[in-house]
Amino acid sequence: MKQYLKHDEWCVIEEGFHAEFNKVSESIFSLGNGRMGQRGNFEERYSGETFLGNYVAGVYYPDKTRVGWWKNGYPEYFAKVLNAPNWIGIDIEIDGEVLDLHVCEITDFHRVLDMKNGYLERTFTATTPGGKTVRVEAKRFCSIVDDEAGALRYSLTPINFSGLLTIAPFVDADVKNQDANYDEKFWTEVDKKVKRRSGYVLVETKKTAFQVCTGMKFNVTQNEKNVAFETIKVKSEKYISCTADLKCRQGEATVIYKYGANVSSENYPKDALLARCEEVVKAAYSKEFEQMLAEQSEAWQAKWAASDIAIEGDVVAQQAIRFNIFQLNQTYTGKDERLNIGPKGFTGEKYGGSTYWDTEAYCLPFYLVNAEEKVARNLLIYRYKHLQKAIENAQKLGFSGGAALYPMVTMNGEECHNEWEITFEEIHRNGAISYAIFDYINYTGDKAYLAEYGLEVLIAIARFWAQRVHWSAHRQKYVMHGVTGPNEYENNVNNNWYTNYIARWCMQYAAESVAYVRAENLQKFGEIAEKTNFNPEQEITNWTAICDKLYLPEDEQLGIFLQQDSYLDKDLLTVTDLQAADCPLNQKWSWDRILRSCFIKQADVLQGLYFFENQFDTETIRRNFDFYEPRTVHESSLSPCVHSILACLIGNYEKAMQMYLRTSRLDLDDYNNDTEDGLHITSMAGTWMSVVKGFGGMRVIDDVVHFNPFLPKNWTAMTFKVRFRGGTLDINILKNKIIVTNLSPRPTAVFILGKKYDVNNTAIEVSV
Repeated sequence: MKQYLKHDEWCVIEEGFHAEFNKVSESIFSLGNGRMGQRGNFEERYSGETFLGNYVAGVYYPDKTRVGWWKNGYPEYFAKVLNAPNWIGIDIEIDGEVLDLHVCEITDFHRVLDMKNGYLERTFTATTPGGKTVRVEAKRFCSIVDDEAGALRYSLTPINFSGLLTIAPFVDADVKNQDANYDEKFWTEVDKKVKRRSGYVLVETKKTAFQVCTGMKFNVTQNEKNVAFETIKVKSEKYISCTADLKCRQGEATVIYKYGANVSSENYPKDALLARCEEVVKAAYSKEFEQMLAEQSEAWQAKWAASDIAIEGDVVAQQAIRFNIFQLNQTYTGKDERLNIGPKGFTGEKYGGSTYWDTEAYCLPFYLVNAEEKVARNLLIYRYKHLQKAIENAQKLGFSGGAALYPMVTMNGEECHNEWEITFEEIHRNGAISYAIFDYINYTGDKAYLAEYGLEVLIAIARFWAQRVHWSAHRQKYVMHGVTGPNEYENNVNNNWYTNYIARWCMQYAAESVAYVRAENLQKFGEIAEKTNFNPEQEITNWTAICDKLYLPEDEQLGIFLQQDSYLDKDLLTVTDLQAADCPLNQKWSWDRILRSCFIKQADVLQGLYFFENQFDTETIRRNFDFYEPRTVHESSLSPCVHSILACLIGNYEKAMQMYLRTSRLDLDDYNNDTEDGLHITSMAGTWMSVVKGFGGMRVIDDVVHFNPFLPKNWTAMTFKVRFRGGTLDINILKNKIIVTNLSPRPTAVFILGKKYDVNNTAIEVSV
């Protein structure tokens, strides 16, 4: 763990420059607006350890995979969200010396992510090797109002000299991905131009032919007045800059205002990109920095009014949950149904920035509660539009008849993961797609979604499961061999309980959904049956027979469900048996040793108990939790949140709080020693769940929202809002009472601690 950041309710603060953690900080101080984003890199040059990253939503490259491509059915590429042109850069020279914090003496360094208002601010005093001292104040943001634009203010004040200041604001598209499989660059230049105070670079991706135009325009003030200056216009490959020499005086600030834009061919015709980029840049320049900043702050206040969780009495917990919510809100806005949520968002390149099952299993609940219904709907429609590709993915592996296997990793619906045990075996991801449809309908009541989109997906997934199992004459059961569950520290196992259980549930839910649509909209059902060549009597009979005899491994003596058939044959150590030097296992042990061990990467059996808790009694959940949690190393970011929620359910509140801090501060404290690769965006949604579903005890049962809250001992109050079926509830949980306020005009029924209340336009109080 790295605990070098100051605790604050609304800000993430780094006091003093920690060069050894700079790449970690670059992840933590990332900015985005749903359309583009950037890591927390410096504006000025930095020759020390750094990971430069700028990203544009929807733009990717199919990087040819290094392994496995010769195997039948193996993906030929791993899709990569591309490191895009850098618009924030400003090269600075002071009397000929480059301003570079790696070689300067740094004092009074202060970096702040202001989450309340949505900007990054950095101040420091630097002394060059030649003895010149300057004070720098920088502030920037990616606008969520003008979501193709960003703005920055960069101020330099000479402390002990007057002299020549040379500035060179630039756009650099000559960039490459850190995770490029063959170390190649993915952009080619199409056009560029540079003017006296502005410039534009138009580039295109190889193979996929996406085009992005990145532009910038700037001005300079001294004594708060615009400065007249000439520039030298510079062009090189995929690069433009404007260099200006300015006289600077001791104690007098020179302020550079720079406005940038990214526009892509995803949204405009290619022949209009350069003109559109100029238009966006000029509009931002005309607004000016302070107006854009004021609009940014106002827009963020609206986001916080809808999605904030306020925790009183524990600033560590408060900072953590707001950091997670902030990153979720600036990663995905739901405006564009073509987009989805990558595990790293706009903060890094690991996992390719592509879509995983994380979206359905962890992110959907956050957007169900905190955004308009169409936002969550768009996440489901994204998968519906990829259904044909999912059917083609299954065909490549030998499945037929309209069976669909959704990809583990994708940009366009094609599978593009390059590890065999994930690509071919981690098929439980199909279950998360079906569960998301159930989750959405259960929460919103939007049953029309089944006939519109959902049923086709459910049928195709059920068909896959029906073909993936096989009959075991020995067991007289249907079994499933050669799979990898959510716990990726066991590969190629037989009868993973979670995979078998969710497969059975998928077939049962598909059958129920068929019956519903058939009864409610026979004409639409007929259209779906014809389109999918679906024979309900024959296929549902088959699904039912499989479900009735599908093998679910368990140990009756221990009263637990088994991770997989041979799990109890392992040396059943616990995490307490590990030495500190052994962890994280994935960085210290060989893969062979990990696979042979009993240690669990993330919730597996417990993932199923979280999804389907209403199908198990509390004691069953407790026995499984008490057996598996001590053997779980939580080296997946998706693990602690599930454990926190289940710990609340069984009353193990100390463990629930421990897991909450681990999930919520996973990146802030760098628990797994991997934050430098980027933030864990999708697990941040799990963090939100650990508060609202865990400590808040929120569930939707029979079309009514329930709350069974618990307030951790260090917290004096917790407040959050819940959007539910056209209304909004304000939930305030205190030590001795719960206050629920209906912020909507229509009455809403709620259950609190098992008792039903009708909440009108006044607050109700329930004593605890």
